[in-house]
Amino acid sequence: MSKRDYYELLGVSRNASDGDIKKAYRRMAMKYHPDRNPGDEDAEARFKEVQEAYEVLGDSQKRAAYDQFGHAGVDPNAGMGGGFGGGGGASFSDIFSDVFGDIFGGGGGGGSRMFRGADLRYTLELDLEDAVFGTETEIEVPTLTDCETCSGSGSAPGTRPETCPTCNGHGDVRVQQGFFSIQQTCPRCRGAGKVITDPCKSCGGKGRVQETKTLSVRIPAGVDSGDRIRLNGEGEPGENGGPPGDLYVQVAVKPHPIFKRDGSDLRCDIPVAMPTAALGGELEVPTLDGRVNLRVPAGTQSGKVFRIRGKGVKPVRGGPAGDLLVRVNVETPVNLTARQRELLEELAETLEHGGEKHNPRGSSWVDSVKSFFENMRF
Repeated sequence: MSKRDYYELLGVSRNASDGDIKKAYRRMAMKYHPDRNPGDEDAEARFKEVQEAYEVLGDSQKRAAYDQFGHAGVDPNAGMGGGFGGGGGASFSDIFSDVFGDIFGGGGGGGSRMFRGADLRYTLELDLEDAVFGTETEIEVPTLTDCETCSGSGSAPGTRPETCPTCNGHGDVRVQQGFFSIQQTCPRCRGAGKVITDPCKSCGGKGRVQETKTLSVRIPAGVDSGDRIRLNGEGEPGENGGPPGDLYVQVAVKPHPIFKRDGSDLRCDIPVAMPTAALGGELEVPTLDGRVNLRVPAGTQSGKVFRIRGKGVKPVRGGPAGDLLVRVNVETPVNLTARQRELLEELAETLEHGGEKHNPRGSSWVDSVKSFFENMRF
C-alpha cells in the first residue's frame, strides 16, 4: 500500500522551516495521541503516520534523502542507506517525551531540544482607588519575539540550520572520564542539535528580536501591594518550538494623600476644631466612594478613633469589606485676635477652678508625677 506524502501528513509545504515542521508535529501529535483518543484505532494509526513523518522531516539528512528519492530514500529495506536505523521508529512514549519532556530541559535523545521561554515580571503602579475597586489598563512590555524574516529559525531565508556535526543532532555529547561516561549539553550547538551556517541578517542568527507589545490587564477589586497577576503565555517565546513563559504583573499601590491601607481597613486623620471637640458636633468625613457624616460627642479627646463600618476594602480573596478608622486630631487655634485671646484667658480661669472635672487626664497625670517624685530615692 502506498504511503501518504510526509509533508501532506503534517500539513506543511515542502519549503517549510524546521520550526514550522516542529510546530505542526506537536499540534498533530496532541490531536491524535492514543492517550487522548482511547480505543480509537483510526487516531492511533494516524498518530503512527505523523510520528513516522516527523522522524524523517525533522532530521535534515533524512529530509534531504526524502526530497530527492521519496519514500525509497528513507526506507531501511530499500537499500538507500537513509532509513530509520535499527527498529522502525520510537515508541509512543519516546516520541511524546521528545515533544513535551524537553520543554523542561529533558529531551528524547534525538533532534533539537525545545526550551520553555523565560518568565517576565512587570511592576504596575496603581492609585489606591483603582486597587480597591478594580480596573482594566494597558501596559507596554518589552519582549523577545520570533523574527518574521526567518520565522524564528535564525537562518537566512531559503536556507535551513544544519545538523550539528559535534553531536549529530542529538543536542548532547558523551564524555568519557575513566570508567565513567558523562552526558552533557553539546558545547557547539548548546543543546539545539542544529547549527546556523548562514545567519538571518534581521536577527543576527538569534531567531528572535526585541519588540514592545501592548497588553490589556484586568485588575480585580481589592488587590494590594505585592499581589501578582499572571498572564499565561505572555512571557518570552520558547526556543526550538518550546512554549512561551508567563508574564507576572506585580502590583505596587501608590501612597494616597488622605488614606492609608491596613489590610482590609482604611485609616485617615481628620483635624477637629477645639470648640467642636469640647462641645460636640457633626463632621463630614471623606470615603473612597463619597462622604459620610460623623457625630463627634462632646468632650472628644485628640487621638480618639472612630470606626465607620463597611467603608474599607473588600479583600480580593473574598470576605466582608473592612472599616474606615478615623482618628481625631484636636487643633489648637493660632493667629488669635486680641478679643479671642481675652476670651480664652477667661475660659482658662474658669477651667482652673474646675480641676479634675474639666481636665480629667491632666489631673491624673499631675497625680502620677507627684507620686513619682515622692517615691524617688535620693
